Amino acid sequence: MTDNVQTLDYGVATSVEQRNKVLRNTYWLLALSLLPTVLGAWLGVATGITRSLTGGLGLIVFLGGAFGFIFAIEKTKNSAAGVPVLLGFTFFMGLMLSRLIAMVLGFSNGSSLVMTAFAGTAGVMFVMASLATVIKRDLSGMSKWLFAGALVIMVAAIINVFVGSTMMMAVISTLAIAVFSAYLLYDLKQVIDGGETNYISATLAIYLDLFNIFQSLLALLGIFGGERD
Repeated sequence: MTDNVQTLDYGVATSVEQRNKVLRNTYWLLALSLLPTVLGAWLGVATGITRSLTGGLGLIVFLGGAFGFIFAIEKTKNSAAGVPVLLGFTFFMGLMLSRLIAMVLGFSNGSSLVMTAFAGTAGVMFVMASLATVIKRDLSGMSKWLFAGALVIMVAAIINVFVGSTMMMAVISTLAIAVFSAYLLYDLKQVIDGGETNYISATLAIYLDLFNIFQSLLALLGIFGGERD
């Protein structure tokens, strides 16, 4: 076996050069994907276009749009259409995030709360990326537990759309930060170890982790740190 090839415990053999290329392309595309997200969020806040998407209607639009885009991304990830479809998805997610951002900006300290959530998400990304590079053990066994945790959070969030409990939202957001931070570590480790070889799929997974962490942090900050004039 040559020096630049590593065989992983779960049976994947990829060159170091290939893994580094996937990781590099993933980080570049992840950075690029933030631009449509910010644009979508700004447009949503400025126009109030998502203000009417409350309750069941908002849930249908969000789930239908999100899963539709995710399906399209997986179908186009090996073609030239993959990146534009992914960027379209991140614009949609920014648009859907705008309702929460607009509510938080309604506080007198709203801008600082948004920046704090962004800084906190960046901090989680830095810590998990650092851990992913130093942890040597195979983390693939985490996947089923993380999926179960994410499924529980999604079901609870859907229920709370109709219940409207602030305390339940706080609990869900706290659990989401923990689960998706662990998911972020898992997804980054998959790329670093060669378990994920498509940079569009890798970007999608990491983007969803970061989106959920940011959204949950912002919700918690709004609940416990929001100040009225």
